[in-house]
Amino acid sequence: MHEVSAPALTLAGFLDHWLGHRRLTRRVIAAFPEDQLFTFSAAPPMRSFGEMGGELHFVSAMTLDGLLSGEWKEPDWAAAPRTQAELLAAWDALSARIEAEFGQIDPAMFGRVAPLPWGEMPGWVAAIYAVDNEVHHRGQGYVYLRALGTEPPAFYGR
Repeated sequence: MHEVSAPALTLAGFLDHWLGHRRLTRRVIAAFPEDQLFTFSAAPPMRSFGEMGGELHFVSAMTLDGLLSGEWKEPDWAAAPRTQAELLAAWDALSARIEAEFGQIDPAMFGRVAPLPWGEMPGWVAAIYAVDNEVHHRGQGYVYLRALGTEPPAFYGR
């Protein structure tokens, strides 16, 4: 019997997957009491979820820009959003960019090895890393919300 080979995930499928995670993480950011988003942490030296959200925003922006241009510039970490409103606005603007511009990526970019701040990797690995990193930190956000007595959003409602 001959099996037909098919991609496990199309580019359109990956885009939908990425945006689904971004929608859920946005709901986690919004669920935080505003006065706790950038101040609460489980224990030092853990960061606040607001700080993690800034990292997630910059990693996703760098990934989109890198896949579009081939230039993987390290983000200006000092320019991170400092309020819930700033983080949500930046998050929404980047999600709109990802949705609008992802289709402009040359598929060959996914196979090219790129020099990222944390090591060289193919574009597809960098893209998956952006999602994996978001899932990891969102899990920390869930713990923080529970510690604050806030029920986090249902994870299956991406």
